[in-house]
Amino acid sequence: MIITRTPFRISFVGGGSDLQAFYAHQPGAVLSTTINQYMYISSHHFFEPDKIRVKYALTETVDDIQKLQHPILRVILERFRLSGIEISSIADVPAGTGMGSSSSFTVGVLHNLYEMMGKSVGKEQLAKEACEIEIEILREPIGKQDQYAAAYGGLNVFRFMPDESVEVSPVNIPTDTLQRLQDNLLLFYIGSQRKAADILATQRANTAQSDKFRTLVRMVELVDVLKASLVKGLVDDMGEILHENWTLKKQLAGSISNQEINAYYDLAMKHGATGGKLLGAGGGGFLLFYCPQSRQNELIQTLHPLRKFDFSFENQGSKLIHHAEMT
Repeated sequence: MIITRTPFRISFVGGGSDLQAFYAHQPGAVLSTTINQYMYISSHHFFEPDKIRVKYALTETVDDIQKLQHPILRVILERFRLSGIEISSIADVPAGTGMGSSSSFTVGVLHNLYEMMGKSVGKEQLAKEACEIEIEILREPIGKQDQYAAAYGGLNVFRFMPDESVEVSPVNIPTDTLQRLQDNLLLFYIGSQRKAADILATQRANTAQSDKFRTLVRMVELVDVLKASLVKGLVDDMGEILHENWTLKKQLAGSISNQEINAYYDLAMKHGATGGKLLGAGGGGFLLFYCPQSRQNELIQTLHPLRKFDFSFENQGSKLIHHAEMT
């Protein structure tokens, strides 16, 4: 049995500029971190050598790869030409909540099956292949940040270039600065799982509008603003920068936020938060806030009954955690 563990991510600023509709004209950029919430993929030889079994939200057993309903698994298994295999997935966080779960799944399955084939692959190859599968083959209207975050892990700036290359730059800050940043971030689950592709398709179409394009240009600029503050140890700048980014992001598509989300956000800003954002494409999932520790109890009490979701940063990316040969 082979088990891989691939992290989910929190994107701070620049989201949306990783869509080809933007970076084809001008480089995009995102600053994000991975966290200790994971997608686990296990693979094992299946008892029936001429069949494939996959377990996710559903269980499928087929004798032909083309019969698989799960599009990502179908494409990947076609690529590897495998049979007599069982693949299972377990996630710490539900899909559709803004942490890049679909791309973590894709990266994790690729990593797992390469290990099964006895091939060592680097982070760049995992990220690039995941992008190819999701964006080019399956035509999902998504960007590239999630695949790269899942593969690389850690706190990074990703730059998306017009020639389709991606530059990965770790944000190297002292351990105590990183800890202060983590200590001042609070995450709340608001529910409302949604399909990011629907919102991103609208956002992608809107990017052609000059005002929306200029909005994304400013969001990309905020990536370097935030990176500079973190490198200088000015972690409290995070709140104001997150707030500006969120204000800009809501202008990209009407479906990104709603009355409920806006009400929670406004309430948080009155009770300790200095900035925040909704994770992912929009519509639901997790609200992230920057809040000094001295006011966190106030904020937590105010946002009750929203579930406070504990997390910590991680820096390993997709990782093999178990490999046992069949006897």
